[in-house]
Amino acid sequence: MADLSLPPDSLFLGFDSSTQSMKATVLDSNLNIIKTELVHFDSDLPQYKTKDGVYRDTTVNGRIVSPTLMWVEAFDLILQKLSNANFDFAKVIAVSGSGQQHGSVYWSKGSSEVLRSLDSKRSLKEQLENAFSVKESPIWMDSSTTLQCKEIENAVGGAMELSKITGSRAYERFTGPQIRKLFMTQGEVYKSTERISLVSSFMASLLVGDYACIDETDAAGMNLMDIEKRCWSKAALEATATGLEEKLGKLAPAYATAGSISQYFVQRFGFEKNCVVVQWSGDNPNSLAGLTLSTPGDLAISLGTSDTVFGITKELQPSLEGHVLPNPVDPESYMVMLVYKNASLTREEIRDRCAEGSWDVFNKYLQQTQPLNNGKLGFYYTENEILPPLPVGSHRYILENFSGESLEGVKEQEVGEFDPPSEGID
Repeated sequence: MADLSLPPDSLFLGFDSSTQSMKATVLDSNLNIIKTELVHFDSDLPQYKTKDGVYRDTTVNGRIVSPTLMWVEAFDLILQKLSNANFDFAKVIAVSGSGQQHGSVYWSKGSSEVLRSLDSKRSLKEQLENAFSVKESPIWMDSSTTLQCKEIENAVGGAMELSKITGSRAYERFTGPQIRKLFMTQGEVYKSTERISLVSSFMASLLVGDYACIDETDAAGMNLMDIEKRCWSKAALEATATGLEEKLGKLAPAYATAGSISQYFVQRFGFEKNCVVVQWSGDNPNSLAGLTLSTPGDLAISLGTSDTVFGITKELQPSLEGHVLPNPVDPESYMVMLVYKNASLTREEIRDRCAEGSWDVFNKYLQQTQPLNNGKLGFYYTENEILPPLPVGSHRYILENFSGESLEGVKEQEVGEFDPPSEGID
């Protein structure tokens, strides 16, 4: 049997490419965190003029994107921060990471050659400035593809049929509808696209110096993969765009090796040439793996830029709400998930408006307010909500005769506003 022991000073480097920031975390061989670095897009890369890491297009309803090159420059910057801190890259034996789900990157023709021939004396940003046929990547917050969702669902026989095939009905943020929108509205740009990556496979591509495969679990958030067979669905591909399979490349398990680290990073930062790059996956699947959920019925709640509820199931039971994805660590089971768009950014908006922009003030209000908030109930949507599908707006209710024990005899009255303490804890 092969000796799987590691040198005692071995290190593992992980990245998180999220909506608002990029983070690097270094673990030792005992999986203790020994170093972290962070690049916050708005503050560390102000030249891109993003708010919360994104552009909200005021001319196209629901269009929310991020500048692709910003992610590249953030990667340059975070590696430089590690280097400036005298981090010994040579001790890293494996690198992997997590990417915000559903974000898509469109490589222009010839970009694979650029990736394979990167000059270690120059930054990634400088060399990849012209590598993208689409300069602004659609992300998970985008809701501009309602028409394309309907077209794809109709083409395969309806929303439920698409859910049976891919694990989800068509959702605006999913990559398939985003690709169809590009195919239908910018045909020449689509033709000039050599490869389409997710954020996860995009970042892995930078590390291996070639196009990395899309991981099967993250691919389930595209409306393009056969969830049971874990291969591209011909019906979904044909409903989306022509010639798409070649542009997507191959699929791989989340735990597979993407390749060895590119010579660019060996020469520029001092990585060992045998350092392994493991497939990146989506942030939610990686959360499930990191929390070691393994028993059907276990649930986890993630409160972030989006809020998610996810768990494990042995049975494949797609529906019209929520999502089914392959389990990233167990090929014999599936991951089920619900996603809510109005999460941390919405909570921060209420904090800023009602609590002087301070969580300390927010907490004082919380202590001043009675449990159950005296029957005051609010729903706040600063973005078009995913589940349930609702437009931007706020809805406040006072529940009369509400004791907290029963809804019998309770009447609701909609009101225009609450006092700040009541608003802050809804």
